[in-house]
Amino acid sequence: MAAPVALIQGASRGLGLEFCKHILKNKTPAAVIATCRDPDGAAELRGLVGRHPGRLTVLGLDVSREEDIRGAAERVREGFGRLDLIVNSSAMLHPSGKGETSLRDVTAQGIIATLTTNTVGPLVMAKYFAPLLQKGGGGFGAQLAEKARQHSGIIVNITAKVGSIGDNGLGGWYSYRMSKAALNMATRNLSIELGRSRPRVVCVSLHPGTVNTDLSRPYHRNVPQDKLFSAEHSVSCLMGIVDTLNMEKTGKAYNWDGTELPW
Repeated sequence: MAAPVALIQGASRGLGLEFCKHILKNKTPAAVIATCRDPDGAAELRGLVGRHPGRLTVLGLDVSREEDIRGAAERVREGFGRLDLIVNSSAMLHPSGKGETSLRDVTAQGIIATLTTNTVGPLVMAKYFAPLLQKGGGGFGAQLAEKARQHSGIIVNITAKVGSIGDNGLGGWYSYRMSKAALNMATRNLSIELGRSRPRVVCVSLHPGTVNTDLSRPYHRNVPQDKLFSAEHSVSCLMGIVDTLNMEKTGKAYNWDGTELPW
């Protein structure tokens, strides 16, 4: 069987960078395609290329630009011909860096920018990369015994617990909450369409917990120390979930500990 191929979107830092490190370390001989807006400025990511010769490819991709996504998909098709896993990990809390605490803070520009990165981007990624996932070898996840129900690829959308409508008891953070709730709907829709296809593609949303990244750093003082995760710990938990995925688990959202997250 050919070596699995994973694509990590938003790989220059935080969770995306850690997904690259984890797969390169723990999924030999898998190949990793890492995308980010500014590869030249992604020093730590570029440093991984030399440490894993022939296994890591870095591509420029701004997830808010459909032409970038289309071009990257074409390059992956030419260079690899298939994919086994996509992780959409780039995210924006708000252009200001702070979530809205009331209606007074809401702006159309802020909502549109947040939705573009957090929701539209991952859905357009699925549009252009799904054909490559349908050519994958099912190199990630746990295949079901029945061949007709096996999967060729997996889409992982990184969501957030605050995107759960059923769990929302505090309000606020309009743009971010809305973007992640909409992302979850996209995941559900994708799971239905790509679950009917032959070959099939598993689609899930995963909540990483509160992770020590630039996005959440302004809010760390409100998080108990044992609930603030390193990116390494969070990704280890999430990849543990990915390792169990199959067509029986598609179309759902899961917390970092594997429990199901209500929509």
